[in-house]
Amino acid sequence: MREIVLDTETTGFEPAEGDRIVEIGAVELQGHMPTGRTYHQYINPERSMPKGAFEVHGLGDDFLRDKPKFAAIAQEFLDFIGEARLVIHNAAFDMKFLNAELGWVNKPKIPMDRALDTLAIARKRFPGSPASLDALCRRFGIDNGARTLHGALLDSEILAEVYLELIGGRQPDFALGVAQGGGTDTTQAEWRPRPRPAPLPPRITEEEAATHAEFIGKLGDDALWKRFG
Repeated sequence: MREIVLDTETTGFEPAEGDRIVEIGAVELQGHMPTGRTYHQYINPERSMPKGAFEVHGLGDDFLRDKPKFAAIAQEFLDFIGEARLVIHNAAFDMKFLNAELGWVNKPKIPMDRALDTLAIARKRFPGSPASLDALCRRFGIDNGARTLHGALLDSEILAEVYLELIGGRQPDFALGVAQGGGTDTTQAEWRPRPRPAPLPPRITEEEAATHAEFIGKLGDDALWKRFG
């Protein structure tokens, strides 16, 4: 199953009020594992950057002035995501902006049911607890030390790790569905541990074993240890 973990940075909160996307970052997963393929693009928003937004992501007018407009990168972005499910933290926000931008350049919008909201998953799994990306990193012990400012690609990479933890880790089935012969079983119940080819060597010395045996001999015939000797 192909999934795209995605994040955007914007000039504000409402595309209907003139706010625009200024950065898109995305990470490809295949079978819940990163493939190494990413998408990253800075975008000229064709407007000035509000101070509040600049303080969040650090992307200013001078930096964005020579970047491509959304119309120039829209098809490339759509080609990258393809038909994959989109994994987004607070999906309603990013989808609102993506579909606004796509609509303005007459490109097909992305159906909302393609988006999986990790914020909703976190709130359901940990009710009453903070569910921000930083809070989830602390919960799962994920290093986000490089995240001094919000950045779409870095946040996507961090979110990919958080998402895998939310669904049970990098190997949700603990590899129990993999058959010993190299194939894939259809059910985890069929998996059985195989015996060791050779017993592990004892970790106690002969002197320790003799002392233990002497101690057990003093406990009498009904001693619990003798049942397992």
